[in-house]
Amino acid sequence: MKILAFADLHERITALKEIEQKAKKADIIICAGDLTIFETNIGPLMLRLSKIKKPVYIIPGNHETPEVLKKYSARYKNIHYFHKKMIKYKEYYLAGWGGGGFEQRSEEFENFIKKIDSKNKKIILVTHAPPYNTRLDQIEQEHYGNKSIKEYLQKNKDIIMYICGHFHENAGKKDKINKTQLINPGPEGRIITI
Repeated sequence: MKILAFADLHERITALKEIEQKAKKADIIICAGDLTIFETNIGPLMLRLSKIKKPVYIIPGNHETPEVLKKYSARYKNIHYFHKKMIKYKEYYLAGWGGGGFEQRSEEFENFIKKIDSKNKKIILVTHAPPYNTRLDQIEQEHYGNKSIKEYLQKNKDIIMYICGHFHENAGKKDKINKTQLINPGPEGRIITI
């Protein structure tokens, strides 16, 4: 399967045009949050994503509220809001956790992820915030990611792919925890083959 993943678009039309072109080679599209700048132009952006005519899975970043993004997602058959949900696509399961991005621990994430039955499932975990102490959360010499996400990825070996965004400095960077590939695909998006 080919996934076109992106994060932190922040209304950049040139990056959106790249996503529209790359989508031709993808089976599905995943947005790891921050489509907008504090929800401005959310309607036109969601309309353009709907016209790609591929399944689009989306979570909020810290620039969208869950309520607004969920409302706009419901307008289009091919856009699937999956914040605090696990959705099946073919033989894969997409688990989404959006919003935030600044706290180092999230009890709410820990409670959500405990409910995920990951045994014998091919899970792609998508969060807006990056995991702590990885190449995806490093700004200069410091790490600012989320320890709850990192601990979950260390303990759970059934996660086949992890996608996040939030720290623009790390767009395009990859890392690995156990066998799980980690990526911040950036605003122009990356095709990931799994």
